[in-house]
Amino acid sequence: MSNTEINIKSVYEAERRLKGIINKTPLEYNERLSNLYGANIYLKREDLQPVRSYKIRGAYNKIFSLTEKERENGIVAASAGNHAQGVALACRKLEIKGVIFMPVTTPSQKIVQVQMHGNSFVEVVLVGDTFDEAFTASMEYSKDNKMEFVHPFDDSKIIEGQATVGLEIINQIDCNIDILFAPLGGGGLLSGVGSILKELSPETKIIAVEPEDATSMKEAVENGSPITLHEIDTFVDGAAVKRVGDLTYKICSSLVSEYTSVPVGKVCTSILEMYNRDGIITEPAGVLSVSALDNFETEIKGKTIVCVISGGNNDITRMEDIKEKSLMFEGLKHYFLVTFPQRAGALKEFLLNVLGDDDDITFFEYSKKTSRSTGPAVVGIQLKKKEDFEPLVERMKEKGFLGEYLNHKPEFFGVLI
Repeated sequence: MSNTEINIKSVYEAERRLKGIINKTPLEYNERLSNLYGANIYLKREDLQPVRSYKIRGAYNKIFSLTEKERENGIVAASAGNHAQGVALACRKLEIKGVIFMPVTTPSQKIVQVQMHGNSFVEVVLVGDTFDEAFTASMEYSKDNKMEFVHPFDDSKIIEGQATVGLEIINQIDCNIDILFAPLGGGGLLSGVGSILKELSPETKIIAVEPEDATSMKEAVENGSPITLHEIDTFVDGAAVKRVGDLTYKICSSLVSEYTSVPVGKVCTSILEMYNRDGIITEPAGVLSVSALDNFETEIKGKTIVCVISGGNNDITRMEDIKEKSLMFEGLKHYFLVTFPQRAGALKEFLLNVLGDDDDITFFEYSKKTSRSTGPAVVGIQLKKKEDFEPLVERMKEKGFLGEYLNHKPEFFGVLI
């Protein structure tokens, strides 16, 4: 293929290998989003795979491609989630031994899913507090035991498997695609899908979407080569990587038309909207493509848009945190350090003269100090509309209650809430 190292014949071979293993996921027209943006918006539903993400495509294609000797020795992988599940299912289908390293901090639900998909063919090893520590341990284990390492993204066979998503999209749509939005973490999915679109639909603009606090590919492109980010926000765990692959960097830098990013709060809002309005369960990385549509509201109007929903492995226990982050992003949830005079009636005055009719206290933490004239309280307030924020702050100042606004200090109130 032009400008890439991914051969289209190899992608067609991967497609044949995957028959009966993966689901040919639907490309669904989404009426709500189409009406909202005045465009024709389609969702590629990779959340409907057996492992609830596209990762099974690349993992199976890679492991299937191993030599007989490599299969006998078994494989090693490192992952905090979706790649592990894809590898586990591929090992069971192909009856190959797999050792998968995961951080000790991995939610038990994900570990159980990996063990379920892999059954007796997979051993899960918990090492370190972060993916990077698990990755390092897995590489050492692979080398010491002469077992093939199955990389989550920086491998041509992995990319060829992910590229079958692009083949399906081309075959499922009956019109030209103006813009494709896809999430970008390590770059395996976008390298594959982008390669196919550049070959079979060269007029399509490809937009890569990264989490706002983990823009490793954008910074690699600006630097001229992959670099390791010192710190990233791992909330969008499926797309939060410190360093993209050398191969994926080379491919993406020649294929991607534009890079964009979205904040965690917007991702959370999109997760809730997809669930409440469309009945679709997405994980943070899985909804990145839809979250980015606001960034291109004018450009996409009247055009045909495809958004890749890359996965739906979202732990139900995260929903309260997702709701909280969404409300804060939308300007509806605010935390304050409120200074209360230590006298009878102070709280009543706050409720009657500071809170608006539609304002709701959702958090209150206060401890009375008898030796002081005032006492601080952490107060969480939820508004009905974001325009009520400034009047609330003005009333707090006027009545002498405002101590400090805490929304920009999550490290402080995060300990309490």
